[in-house]
Amino acid sequence: ERLYFDVSTALLKMIRIDTPTPIGTRVEERRFSDYRPVNGVMIPYLLTSHYMEDQSEFRVATVEVNPAIDARTFERPATDPFIGEWKLNPSKSTVLDQMKVDHVAGNTYAFDLGAGLVETIVVDGTDQPGLAGTTLSVAVDGSKWKVVRKKDGHILLTAFWSVSDDGRTLTDDYTEFGATGAGTTEKLVYKRSDGTSGFAGTWQRPIDTLTSAYVLKVTPYETDGLSLAYLAVEVTKNVRLDGKDYPSAGRNAARGATASARRVSDRALEVTDKIDGKTTDTQQLTLSPDLKTLTITIHPVGRRDPNILTLER
Repeated sequence: ERLYFDVSTALLKMIRIDTPTPIGTRVEERRFSDYRPVNGVMIPYLLTSHYMEDQSEFRVATVEVNPAIDARTFERPATDPFIGEWKLNPSKSTVLDQMKVDHVAGNTYAFDLGAGLVETIVVDGTDQPGLAGTTLSVAVDGSKWKVVRKKDGHILLTAFWSVSDDGRTLTDDYTEFGATGAGTTEKLVYKRSDGTSGFAGTWQRPIDTLTSAYVLKVTPYETDGLSLAYLAVEVTKNVRLDGKDYPSAGRNAARGATASARRVSDRALEVTDKIDGKTTDTQQLTLSPDLKTLTITIHPVGRRDPNILTLER
């Protein structure tokens, strides 16, 4: 996190936050402006946030200093054992990144790029409807495939895929673009687990860039639910434990994303994620007997092997 100040006024102008994730560093910029004096303190009335291709503005209508607050506001409901802040222990976690490419007919292929949902794309380089309000294009570039995802006409990522001569390895030269247009590039190497040749098949790679920066914050939601805030990826699931679907929130929540939850036992929950009504994964959240360790077992749709995250208080 970096703070930038105006040299002439000493007022905070911008905060830049670099967040490591399994697919690269995500950059967010928060800019402060329209400062006004309130009880002798300069307060910014306008906050502009830039994150990847998204820009949001937050305007302050009024500011009160030290208003009277009813003490009952701070009363907590009965404590649920899941409530707290949980940090990932990478050494005890196992996560696989999996892509599936199925040949449909001619130059048409079905892509599951890890969300558990299929995008059927003609490999001709044109932008075609993709998941969560995006477009996806795939083009032949010599012996490689060029993959481009966009949202509202802006490029979110580009990838150049190449398959080794023996057909066992797929190399993904992957670039993700932030709000300022700056790109973060990684070379990802997948091993074939299904299929024989070409790009069609199932490809997997272990994610070894997980860090303790992955934090899950669980707080009460309304009177009988829980709020599951995944801080590193900025996605929050506000759910009642009734098995019903509730919209996911946050900057990186996919369009049409929902979550449902139910309590299996005092130390176990089951959460189901969906996009546009279609299940993408089911998760079991289990607490250790001493309530100090939380294990999340994630079963993505179409996957044999689950991802296992071990988090500690």
